[in-house]
Parts: sequence; structure tokens; C-alpha cells
Amino acid sequence: MEKGSRRVVGYLFKHFIDMRPLLVPKYILAHQKSAKLILENISDVRQKIQALKKDKIDVSVIIPAFNEEESILSTISSISNTISNFSVEIIVVDNNSSDLTKDYIIKSGATYVHEKKPGVDNARTAGLSHASGIYIISADADTIYSPKWIDELILPLQKNDKVAISYGKFAFTPQHYSRLTLYIYELISDLYKRLNVINKDKAMYVYGCSSAYRREHVIAVNGYEHPIGLNEDGYLAVKLRDKFGLMHKVSRKKSYAWTSSRKFLEDGSLIQRLMKKLKSFFS
Repeated sequence: MEKGSRRVVGYLFKHFIDMRPLLVPKYILAHQKSAKLILENISDVRQKIQALKKDKIDVSVIIPAFNEEESILSTISSISNTISNFSVEIIVVDNNSSDLTKDYIIKSGATYVHEKKPGVDNARTAGLSHASGIYIISADADTIYSPKWIDELILPLQKNDKVAISYGKFAFTPQHYSRLTLYIYELISDLYKRLNVINKDKAMYVYGCSSAYRREHVIAVNGYEHPIGLNEDGYLAVKLRDKFGLMHKVSRKKSYAWTSSRKFLEDGSLIQRLMKKLKSFFS
């Protein structure tokens, strides 16, 4: 590669692309198990969840779930392995599941909440009404988390009163595509996002799988209510930022949420997803 080309590539990586983990960490792989295997040691998960509740609750992790029997135990198991001085409760909101999701949540020892009204925003609202923590963390039921994930999201809020919401990045776990293929896709997506926020609000890249805020603040902005057609997570970020302060992006590798790549099958191939991004950018 010529010297000039190396400089261009170096500039892109420094200013536009965050270096991502190429391999799935061992602490994530440890929870990529079938529900059957996790159930064999579910008493350990229950004990860990109880141990996280120290005195008054500091952090409430809210997880909406709809027919997530294949993944919900992996998610709960990973969060039960949290390493933190914060007192943590795990609330899982069953949004009318028809499979074994309810049974698995109850067996895990996480707080079970049932919300009849369909919709992620309704499920998160139900979780919020049962939460007792000073801080709220939004999580997803098809995602596995690092033992340091909670601290990575909460510490920016605790250390700086001007930070209204902190949010992390996510990476895909290989299921239908190799991790290398997904890694390349993620790097291209990062570049797209960096360019896209030139003309659009970066709040659109705040995701419900990894974001944190103060409970009193989200209540003050009418919670997860949002206009039809807009993303509830991004819209909440806008409301919190406009009323209470700053958005803080967390990019350390141990803050990553590792989510299922099943959405690729729902939205089409990788090429189709990239073409959608290009079309959206130029429009």
C-alpha cells in the first residue's frame, strides 16, 4: 500500500471508524448455551441474581421479551454474572409470550412482569413502573452482556450530572454468518453512521439494547411515549438530552452488547441491508 493510501486509511480509522472486537469474547461465549443447558444450573443463576441486590437498589435493568424462549436465559444468565458495586435488579417484562418465556423468567429468579398491551414501548413502560433503581438500563432479550457492562453505562451518569443518557455499541454474534463477515459489515456500518450524523441527529443511533438514564428523568419526559413512525429509543434520547443535558457514547470493548444476528434473516441479506443504508443516506 502506498504511503498516501495508508494515511487515508489511518485517517478513516482514527476519525470515522471505532476499532471493534473481531472475536467473540470468552465471557460472552460462556452464555451462548441452549435453554436446556442453562436450566441444569439455574440455581446458580438465581443465587447470583439475589447476590446483586445489595440493600437499596441502584440500577434496574429492564428487558422486554416476546416469545424469547431460545435466548432469554442466555441474556439473564449473562447479566447475573455482573461485576459491580452497584445494587442491581433484573426486571423482565413478558409482552404476551405464547412459548416458555414466562416459565424461564420465573425459574431464573429475575423479577417477572406481565404486560398485555403489545409493543416494546408498552413493555418498557411496565418495567419502569416496577423499577426501584435510581438508574434504568434498557436491555434486549436476544442479547448477551459483559460482566462490566452495567458499570460502563452507569459510571458516566454517576460521575457527571450533565450526562442525561449514556449508550453503548453492539456487535453481532455469529449464527447465520461468520464473525468475520459480520465484523466487516459492522465496520462499514460505523463509517455510514459517522457520515450520516453530519446531516442527522446522532440520537438515532441510541439503541434499546444498551442505554442508561436516571429513572426520575425518564418519568419527567413522559417515559417512552413517541410519535408514530419514530424509534422510541432514539426519541427518548432526544427528550432526555434536550431537557437534562448530554448524551454520552461508551465505546470500550467491555461495554459492547452482543446481540443475535437473526435480524439479518428478517431484513434480508447483508448486501440488501447495506443497500438500504446507501439508499437512506443519499435520500
